[in-house]
Amino acid sequence: MNKKLSVLIFVCVLALVTQVAAQTAPAPAPGASTAQAATVRPPRLVVTRHALPNGLAVLMLEDHSAPVVNLQMWYHVGSKDEREGRTGFAHLFEHLMFKGSAHVDPDEHSRIIEAVGGFDNAYTNFDTTVYWQTFPSNYLERVIWLEADRMGSLNVDEANFQSEREVVKEERRLRLENRPYGLVAEDLYAAAFKKHPYRHQPIGSMEDLNKATVEDVRDFFRTYYRPDNCTMVIAGDINSRQALAWVRKYFDGIPKPATPVPRVTVQEPPQAAETRVQKSYGSNSPLPAVVAGYHMPAIYAPDYYALTLAANMLSQGESSRLYRKLVYEDRIALAAAGFPLFTEHPNLFWAFAIMNQGKTLEEGEKALDAVLEKMKTEPVPARELEKAKNQVISELVVGRRTVQEKADAIGQAAVLGKKADLVNLDLDRYLAVTPADIQRVAQKYFDPKQRTVLIIETAAAQPEQK
Repeated sequence: MNKKLSVLIFVCVLALVTQVAAQTAPAPAPGASTAQAATVRPPRLVVTRHALPNGLAVLMLEDHSAPVVNLQMWYHVGSKDEREGRTGFAHLFEHLMFKGSAHVDPDEHSRIIEAVGGFDNAYTNFDTTVYWQTFPSNYLERVIWLEADRMGSLNVDEANFQSEREVVKEERRLRLENRPYGLVAEDLYAAAFKKHPYRHQPIGSMEDLNKATVEDVRDFFRTYYRPDNCTMVIAGDINSRQALAWVRKYFDGIPKPATPVPRVTVQEPPQAAETRVQKSYGSNSPLPAVVAGYHMPAIYAPDYYALTLAANMLSQGESSRLYRKLVYEDRIALAAAGFPLFTEHPNLFWAFAIMNQGKTLEEGEKALDAVLEKMKTEPVPARELEKAKNQVISELVVGRRTVQEKADAIGQAAVLGKKADLVNLDLDRYLAVTPADIQRVAQKYFDPKQRTVLIIETAAAQPEQK
């Protein structure tokens, strides 16, 4: 399965090693002002919301521009909901959900979608597990039935459990253990979070996967894969009334469990002093690197918008502050970036540099600190903030072209933001950010006392073991 938000950190790190994929993102023409760009807005998404008696939330968007539908099932369970010593279950279920149910053979779900000209996939992250499919609109009833069948009667047997556990373990080897800098996020988060379950990654640990039992997995399914822990998003060429009738027809019979869905209530205590960790990954750390994670608020918090714009100024494009200073002007880094990983609970703002040959970690850390310090001590020029806002406008307009992108935005706003209409409020909140807001959030969150620094040395830099 392809991953999405669950591997955002790894994708960013690896992309930045090869010249920062984010720097090629489209942006409005340099001469366009924010006032002019703001007249070009993403389409307003008119979302209707319904709730079934068993707790299933249904969000629908009618879009008749093409005879296509995207249907997503947002299960509000991710790696943060896993118990200590039982990590990797949310990601494991991303695989198990394709292994058959009462009326659907293993892997037949995807074959049915593909046979009608559609495509499907899933992803897992810290907070959610999402299953999606895009298909011709005249097959909507069949897809609703497919999703109801696997929610209500998934086949979690020993054979499926054993086979998919091995798949997940191999995925861990490929994505983390055998990739350059693949273990960076795992080590950074284990050091940065002392209490909150964000301290472990969605992929899980080999030890926990090895000791898991099929009964453990069945208990996880019963606890979280239930209608009152799911939001269904249907976007595209639909008749909302008919679509809702089909949802009720196939989902009404799935009961709501008597016990409530358990939620993570633990809060990470404030970090009072900088934490430093030193690692070497052997051949998987070919160049030294410095990575800093600063504690920051959750997605959709008031400072979410200013921090996102600050990240654009730091890393979006070759004229961004970190690229221009560390990569282009001083030439001390192969790649440098600053980006936030926004999640349901407070997470980390990353800043890192992968050093050029012959450059030291001390130089890299000093240069990173200097760029962030300048954002704290000097108001950003209005023109630079205008450019960052134009980039956001461009991303919102371009990122709402397909029914899948619209459904993505609706699901994220509804599940993580608890309000689907946030999709229509975001742009104005970005446009309201001022230079003073950027300076304020930089001062508040880019504080060395509340950061964790991961120093990555090459194998050659490590002392010889006797």
